[in-house]
Amino acid sequence: MSDSAASSVSAFSLAFLAALALMAALRLWLGARQIAHIRAHRAAVPAQFADRVSLAAHQKAADYCIARVRFGRLALAAEVAVLLAFTLGGGLQALHDFWSPRLDGLWYGVALIFSVTAISAAVDLPMSLYTQFVIEQRFGFNRMTLRLFLLDLAKQLALGAAIGTPVLLAVLWLMARMGEAWWLYVWLFWCGFNLLILFVYPAWIAPLFNTFTPLDDAALKARIEALLARCGFASSGLFVMDGSKRSAHGNAYFTGFGKTKRIVFFDTLLGRLEPQEVEAVLAHELGHFKHRHIVKRIALIFGMTLFLLYALGRLMHADWFYAGLGVTAEDARNTAMALILFFQTVPVFTFLATPLASLLSRRHEFEADRYAAEHAVAGDLTKALVKLYEDNAATLTPDPLHSLFYDSHPPAAQRIARLAALSSPPS
Repeated sequence: MSDSAASSVSAFSLAFLAALALMAALRLWLGARQIAHIRAHRAAVPAQFADRVSLAAHQKAADYCIARVRFGRLALAAEVAVLLAFTLGGGLQALHDFWSPRLDGLWYGVALIFSVTAISAAVDLPMSLYTQFVIEQRFGFNRMTLRLFLLDLAKQLALGAAIGTPVLLAVLWLMARMGEAWWLYVWLFWCGFNLLILFVYPAWIAPLFNTFTPLDDAALKARIEALLARCGFASSGLFVMDGSKRSAHGNAYFTGFGKTKRIVFFDTLLGRLEPQEVEAVLAHELGHFKHRHIVKRIALIFGMTLFLLYALGRLMHADWFYAGLGVTAEDARNTAMALILFFQTVPVFTFLATPLASLLSRRHEFEADRYAAEHAVAGDLTKALVKLYEDNAATLTPDPLHSLFYDSHPPAAQRIARLAALSSPPS
């Protein structure tokens, strides 16, 4: 290797380590701020919520959030350790050395990528178990048995293999056969695949994990259908999901496109909210649909993916890209290895852009709230949100900077204040 090539490798390795250190330090600092801010406000319910949320519920939310942030430090340490082991620690090179004498071509690439996925999943498994059966259990949210957890895991693995294998084979084939413009063909395939999943998920994938039954509350159904008629929204049905068999958390969502659109309510949500509050929550979700937030987000993701694949197309021919991340053998510098290296390290270099995605999401939430206030009663949405904050143990006092960086939804105080303004008559 020439001196200039060695210099490029060393510079890229240092840039990667610096970006990784910055990401880890920033995440730890933000977590420390979140814990300190929540602790400082734990003793009293914010005045805005004093007549709606009990002190016990407020303190439970504070303790729950702190427990999750603390455990997040361990998850971060594991994430960094695994990434370093795969890259500069030589893990990916070792996996290549294991598979290359045994497999070649597309199946070598599939084995390499699945090996990385399996090792990462094995590291994540103890943390998922701890989160579910210790943290969620301690705060009264876990409804899942170990048997159900393992059954879900088996289904996820089987589904991942059944779907992931042909998808990987197609991607690797396109990368190998489509020349310099492979990234465009892969992007088109990836977009088509994701749109297909959006159509088939409600009817074929979701029922593998949950039971969906038609909403049978006649009065509530009539109220919801009247709202849908006012908003000009057509769906393929109203369904209740048995979310309570896994968690006490509640939610509602839309799924599917076109004629496959479904409105799904968690049974935990219906058991907690009054009919007019359910209507207001649904009006908020309709706001996302009417403002085309889902379409906009999909378009943004597709656009970002196109840029990333183009960037990968330029990087995969650079020796310093592989060597700078611990892959030293020339025969290991292939399309599968390039995919792994790129998509494992991109989050490190793009972490500082996280607030931009959060900002866009919070803007969409405010727009959906305004739509809900126009087609339902803003006060009912406020009551529903307060109940959901309490039931889900969502802290009412997040650190502003932590929230700005991470939270996809506006802080409770800001959101409730805007809804109060929308429900007030103009002066």
